[in-house]
Amino acid sequence: MAFAGQAPTIIVLKEGTDASQGKGQIISNINACVAVQSTIKSTLGPYGGDLLLVDGNGKQTITNDGATVMKLLDIVHPAARILTDIARSQDAEVGDGTTSVVVLAGEILKEVRELVEQGVSAQTIIKGLRRGSAMAVNKVKEIAVDMIEAAGSEEKKVETLRRLAATAMNSKLIKRNSDFFTKMVVDAVLSLDQDDLNEKLIGVKRVTGGGLQDSLFVDGVAFKKTFSYAGFEQQPKYFKDPKIVCLNVELELKSEKDNAEVRVEQVSEYQAIVDAEWQIIYNKLEAIYKTGAKVVLSKLPIGDLATQYFADRDIFCAGRVASDDMDRVCQATGAATQSTCSDIQERHLGTCGIFEERQIGGERYNLFSECPAAKTCTLVLRGGAEQFIAEVERSLHDAIMIVKRALRNTTIVAGGGATEMELSSYMHGFADRNVPHKQQAVVKAFAKALEVIPRQLCDNAGFDATDILNRLRVEHRKGNVWAGVDFDNEGVRDNMVAFVWEPSLVKVNAIQAAVEAACLILSVDETIKNEESAQPQAPGRGLPPGAAQRALGGGRGRGMPRRGR
Repeated sequence: MAFAGQAPTIIVLKEGTDASQGKGQIISNINACVAVQSTIKSTLGPYGGDLLLVDGNGKQTITNDGATVMKLLDIVHPAARILTDIARSQDAEVGDGTTSVVVLAGEILKEVRELVEQGVSAQTIIKGLRRGSAMAVNKVKEIAVDMIEAAGSEEKKVETLRRLAATAMNSKLIKRNSDFFTKMVVDAVLSLDQDDLNEKLIGVKRVTGGGLQDSLFVDGVAFKKTFSYAGFEQQPKYFKDPKIVCLNVELELKSEKDNAEVRVEQVSEYQAIVDAEWQIIYNKLEAIYKTGAKVVLSKLPIGDLATQYFADRDIFCAGRVASDDMDRVCQATGAATQSTCSDIQERHLGTCGIFEERQIGGERYNLFSECPAAKTCTLVLRGGAEQFIAEVERSLHDAIMIVKRALRNTTIVAGGGATEMELSSYMHGFADRNVPHKQQAVVKAFAKALEVIPRQLCDNAGFDATDILNRLRVEHRKGNVWAGVDFDNEGVRDNMVAFVWEPSLVKVNAIQAAVEAACLILSVDETIKNEESAQPQAPGRGLPPGAAQRALGGGRGRGMPRRGR
């Protein structure tokens, strides 16, 4: 409708709101994701570099773990944040392959960018990618080998698990010590309850100092010595087959509150009140002593009176034990945490082969080992620098998750780019034969994107990527399914024979997550950003000292009243 010769302007959104849409918006989102991919892809594989990340507080983190890098990168672009989510989901679901999933998602978007620029509908591309993803996942399941079931004996099964853990560690700082740590990781996972496999019951303690080889595997629980009172030094620090009692009780002398009012007629009545307070704690200590327990642990404080009482009777005690450590002690020793001292029975007590307090580095540690019904264990990690030990812990977490998943999903595939090259070769052939319409270009773009994994592995190792990829294509055309990159001799080899093994779940999850992320980013063709809501709400500068009190109507005192003029 004309209005005075001009069409009226209809304002729907607030002034200052940024709305961008269409093909340009999709390409902008793709470029943001490719920029994130280029940051992280240099960390892929056994020869990938590490990133040094410094946060706003100056805390340094040295890592090449994809999920950790994505979490610490402060990404502000809304579409690129999706890549952080898929890295996190890969870490939670599988534990390894976090860098691969981000690199793959970024490469898929890079390959389909040309199609978007040519005007192909985003929905056509999404359908093609979903079809390609389903084909790739089915192919992985088809070629995967069930090594763990085929292993037969327990020794061969453990050997297979160690090789899977070694592959996960190959791209980490600890690859030089992988023989030492693979044994530790597999023993740790096999010590858990095999029906539950709760990796949180594997405690990890970090002690600065010493070398990596000084790290310990404790088939039970180890935790740092807690705060203790006078009398602690007189307690014995070593027991064989002790009974252990776990409490959630405060063993402190409780006096009456300061503001309580008690009316007494005579001094003896006051003395009776004081005696009653002492009697309460002595009754608790007597009850614990009568159980025959030699080690007393409590989540709450154990005071100086109780500490001296136990020392006189050759009993070890520790108060303020962390909740997760207490839970693991109960799992290892078979004890049950008690909230009262009045009715502790034999069945509530736990036991272990050896209890001792030991010096590890500069710290004292309480160790419960040789536990008969242990469903938990502790890894005590040593190393020179705090950042280095933190990276070792992240590396071991990845390996532990891989071994845990391998016990559940027993099929494996070869790593080193072999699986991706086989999928790429299969999908190129399938697209030429069976996909006649526009989706053929999308499936072939997806097939080409899969080659980024072996190409990046070669680039990071300093190899000639073009030459090795051509040789890999020839090998896979001949039917060598497991032909992958040979990092030892800069060439091509059968990675299944070379024991570069990964659970097939890693590949399946990575492909599905990468394609889902790519489809999600392609389906967004409009972004509406409210600039006002993005502004910080608080004032930019801090208030001067005392301003808050003055605003409330006074400083420290009430001040002098003003005199009338």
